[in-house]
Amino acid sequence: MLSKIFFYSLLIVCLQSVQANEWSGYIANEIRYFTQEPLETEQYDGFNLSVSSQLEYYHDWDNGYQSFTFVPFIRVDQHDSERSHIDIRELTWLKAARDWELRVGIRKLFWGVTESQHLVDIVNQSDSVEQPDGEDKLGQPMINLALIRDWGTVDLFILPGFRERTFPSQDGRLLSGGIPIDTERSRYESAAEEKHVDWAVRWTHTFGDWDIGLSHFAGTNRDPRLLPNFETNNLTLVPYYEQIQQTGIDIQITKEDMLWKFEAISRQNQDERFTAMTGGLEYTFIGVADSDADLGVLVEYLFDDRNEKATTPFENDIMLGMRLTLNDIQSTELLAGSILSVENDARSYFLEASRRFGDNWKVSLEAYFYSNNAPINDLMYGIRNEDFMQLTLAWYF
Repeated sequence: MLSKIFFYSLLIVCLQSVQANEWSGYIANEIRYFTQEPLETEQYDGFNLSVSSQLEYYHDWDNGYQSFTFVPFIRVDQHDSERSHIDIRELTWLKAARDWELRVGIRKLFWGVTESQHLVDIVNQSDSVEQPDGEDKLGQPMINLALIRDWGTVDLFILPGFRERTFPSQDGRLLSGGIPIDTERSRYESAAEEKHVDWAVRWTHTFGDWDIGLSHFAGTNRDPRLLPNFETNNLTLVPYYEQIQQTGIDIQITKEDMLWKFEAISRQNQDERFTAMTGGLEYTFIGVADSDADLGVLVEYLFDDRNEKATTPFENDIMLGMRLTLNDIQSTELLAGSILSVENDARSYFLEASRRFGDNWKVSLEAYFYSNNAPINDLMYGIRNEDFMQLTLAWYF
């Protein structure tokens, strides 16, 4: 483990010296501590160590109208072999003009405005071994043409090649119910399987205080169903990727110290059409107690009309949160909150805090806690023993 950490750290330093003005990135050491025993004896208990690194190489020419970006990512994990992985987050050539941009390669992009979940963010696959919140994404091969007009920007996407979702290994944590997921037996609705060519289109525009996005996606669902498999001696779950059509809208309204946020999707799969939405507000108290600090209060409602058939635990829930920004030289920030089920006692709590020190260092603390009172038919029940805290120390260059 230590030899691997040393090797990758040495590799990064060597790459940085090749062309210092073009390279940037970080090396991070992470400690996780799970506060409860796992549901299965195969899963590790207590502490887990890992090291990760992300580099970024950027170069532009043609007076800035063309550029190349390369962002590789690597993690080496102490216990979970599936969490030890390498990915190309970006490998993109950009050609820009006055009223259009063309990007070809592998990219990671983000759609959405709400805090608790990102319903419209459909293009990139979740890198689920990184964090349970689904915000870490794998790079997606694509051709993206952006048409920039006075009435808005239209992004057209061709998405050749599908990325399967990453899952923890049988030894890892954050497995629902401790049941291993057999990615070697993944199934697809399309005969083309992972070679299916997806497409998407998105329009965005700003009208005064309103920022609006409309999108449509057609292709392989990034959110697989997990089907029980009894072909082996022990029960496993097999990911099943179906074909979908999804139309989405996201709106953010800025009114002085208030942000109104809303996302909604309508998705058609092989069995049904369903609707899901997330909406709420964030009000910021500027200069709390005559200081430089700002305190934001967040409230969001999460709804999915599939009810108990939803593939997420957020079918009728409320998120309450607080964001504290000290606005100091160290960029100290804290986000804390809870997601509460309206229908039962399922609860989850989260904390994210970070602070820079010196010119190159950043320390982050994250914590996720899950209620033991979730009913057995709630998806939160399967992760009731997965409470953990995580401390990360990163060096940026």
